[in-house]
Amino acid sequence: MKNRLKVLRADRDWTQADLADRLHVTRQTINAIEKGKYDPSLPLAFKIAALFGLPIEEIFSPETD
Repeated sequence: MKNRLKVLRADRDWTQADLADRLHVTRQTINAIEKGKYDPSLPLAFKIAALFGLPIEEIFSPETD
């Protein structure tokens, strides 16, 4: 799954640790999501979308080959 998490985070001048604190997850979780190595659970995806004030579809999109 592709995502815009790193860009959205950088736009707010948040570190991975800042974002992790806001979402109550580890920095490693944020790193793995940003690198596409981990797809967040649906509840976490909703939390991320709410935090950025965007629909999930504007943050996450399926990989297309």
